[in-house]
Amino acid sequence: MECYNLQLQAACLKRSLFDQGYLDEQFCQIEDLQDEASPNFTEEVVSLFFKDSARLMTNIEQAMEKNPRDSNRWDAHMQQLKGSCSRMKNECTSFRNSCEDENAEGCMRSFQKVKREHGVLRQELESYFQLLRQAGPAETSTRPGGA
Repeated sequence: MECYNLQLQAACLKRSLFDQGYLDEQFCQIEDLQDEASPNFTEEVVSLFFKDSARLMTNIEQAMEKNPRDSNRWDAHMQQLKGSCSRMKNECTSFRNSCEDENAEGCMRSFQKVKREHGVLRQELESYFQLLRQAGPAETSTRPGGA
């Protein structure tokens, strides 16, 4: 019974992340690649994403400090980060628009929002994977909303 409750909590958290725009169909596609031979595939991919995205955000911060007037350089780094989640994509787009307008203040505001969204996503996915580990293997993966 406890296993079922944990699986239910994980499913509810996943649904919430979809509803809030943190996850999209790309996450389901990654989950679809997980199988008995690689039971932690999704978590491993997400872990690699966070490692890579943290490096990219450090690069953006360094570029903004070292080259305070070179918004093209900032934009090049942000372009690499943009393909992540819906909520981060929106802020990445806002950042890039501010770069095009050479609006450093707008870039800074958008970058702070990207960092916040990244932190929330990381925390929520860590909770999600922890619930899945506690629940044990699930029968099948399901898409939110019956997709």
